Amino acid sequence: MSYLHTLVFGIYPYIALVVMVVGTWARYDNAQFTWRAQSTQILTKKNMVWASALFHVGILIVFFGHLVGLLTPHFAYEWFMSAGTKQIMAIVVGGIAGTMALIGGGVLTMRRLTDPRVRASSTFADDAIIVILMIQLALGMLTIYPTLGHLDGSTMLLLAAWAQGIFTFQFDAASHIADVHWIYKTHMALGLTIFVLFPFTRLVHMLSVPVEYFGRKYQVVRKRA
Repeated sequence: MSYLHTLVFGIYPYIALVVMVVGTWARYDNAQFTWRAQSTQILTKKNMVWASALFHVGILIVFFGHLVGLLTPHFAYEWFMSAGTKQIMAIVVGGIAGTMALIGGGVLTMRRLTDPRVRASSTFADDAIIVILMIQLALGMLTIYPTLGHLDGSTMLLLAAWAQGIFTFQFDAASHIADVHWIYKTHMALGLTIFVLFPFTRLVHMLSVPVEYFGRKYQVVRKRA
């Protein structure tokens, strides 16, 4: 196992998590005015609604699928489902959700990069993060190809062992994925980089789900006389 592999998959995850947590806390504490999605829907609504819905629904399914799939110990589900079955489910559900996110995100990316009004209101971080997310989604879809070559769940178990090893401070966690396909490693390294970028982009708005909206009182709107 090389020093670079240990650095990227054994040490970098902790750096990424610390930067994400501390950076997010610092931004919320010192710059709450910037803590928003900065929606551009008011500028132009062309293809916005359906593309945004596809992207957000798809990427949320992908995110929580990764979270549950990687951090759930094997013993928690082996009594009713094999690792191979879990891997097939991940391919099917992840493939559908990833396709949704790629289609919706692709339209939103083109809109942000080509629409003059949207471009005028965008920052470099806005443009960069959506392009990076598209690359990450594409890499995720590419991992399906090597996964189809071993449907016994072996690779999924290795990836889960790495993720769980990181969160339980097993300092040899990187050894679990020393021999997995380079597409997985590229996907994982870029995912960690997105954690690093998280506090400095509009991605922070995903932490501000307006749950209280569903229980608030109705607003009274009166017509003009």
